[in-house]
Amino acid sequence: MSRIVKGFNLFIVCCVLTFSIFPQTQSRNRVAGTAAAQCSPVAPRAAEVRAAGDEAYMKFRGDTGGKNADYIPVLAKVDPKLFGIGIISTDNQTYSRGDVQYFFSIQSISKVFTLALALNELGPDAVFQKIGSEATGRPFNSVEAVADMPTHTGNPMVNAGAIATVSLISGTADEKWNKILAFYSQAAGEKLTMLDDVYKSEAATNQGNRALAALLVKYNRIYADPEESVDVYTKQCSVGVNTKQLAMMGATLANNGVNPATGVRVIKAENIPYILAAMSTAGLYDSSGAWAWHVGLPAKSGVGGGIVAVAPGKGAVAAFAPPLDEAGNSVKAQKAIKYVEQKLDYDVFSPRSVGLGAGALPARARRAHRPGLLRCLERRSTIRPLRF
Repeated sequence: MSRIVKGFNLFIVCCVLTFSIFPQTQSRNRVAGTAAAQCSPVAPRAAEVRAAGDEAYMKFRGDTGGKNADYIPVLAKVDPKLFGIGIISTDNQTYSRGDVQYFFSIQSISKVFTLALALNELGPDAVFQKIGSEATGRPFNSVEAVADMPTHTGNPMVNAGAIATVSLISGTADEKWNKILAFYSQAAGEKLTMLDDVYKSEAATNQGNRALAALLVKYNRIYADPEESVDVYTKQCSVGVNTKQLAMMGATLANNGVNPATGVRVIKAENIPYILAAMSTAGLYDSSGAWAWHVGLPAKSGVGGGIVAVAPGKGAVAAFAPPLDEAGNSVKAQKAIKYVEQKLDYDVFSPRSVGLGAGALPARARRAHRPGLLRCLERRSTIRPLRF
């Protein structure tokens, strides 16, 4: 009974603070963004996040599997020993360890956020009709998939579909690029820039993407000048991010399109399920099925060594390590994210991710699955966000 009374009292306090400090005069793009206002009943405790992150970092920092991407010359020169992990919850708890301030090129992770921008502009039905969302079963740069698949573009997470998605963004080539960069910056909560050396290296070796765009012209599946579309796509892949910024971009998806740090709505809430579905379909290239089986989180990788995984309503895990497996996914980042997911019960396909079946869990995990509202109120009885 005392716990119920305590929970009720905290609920009253939370409501009073929320309505007195966050009046209904927010700007149309801003949502109350503090921990109290964005309290999630399923977000993990700070200590659990810290423990999972520390354990993952120590366990895998010495892993030497994989090798850097070398088809883009500048990526082959990145130090293969770099390793960072970042975790951000929907209520803006942040954890990071390792080389989290190192800027690497976002590469194919950019596809997620250009898709989000296209959905904001055109809506899900139009994007689905013009791009599709079917797994190709082929490498991300497959010419055969463009020729063989009924949609030809496949989905927004492979190169052909991603270039076509860029072509959907309104405006001239320069306007598209500026709009894309500003959108990425909103999702990250910080101003992002293009890495010039990466762009020059990619632009000099992107004949394959030009061929894909030319083939899309044949099937009427590209919606702007193909050469300009490839150039904007090359620029977006060359945007520099660090692990903490990438985690924040993922947390914006997890937080229903609102950046947890700035409180700004970046992505329309109704589009989040479509974005996460596309990530689940082909986010890790032709290893996406194995990832869904073993990890169970919508995720996207890039050949720059980054991976971001999204736990809806909870937060995001990002990891960076340059050496890749044969599919083009960071070896160390995959292992680190999988470890964190298992420790925090993030698997979206498991009822345990929302507390069902928690009686079979260890004591620490059972505490994480106490009734959601009471746990949320206990953790957020103050309006100040909890930071590590």
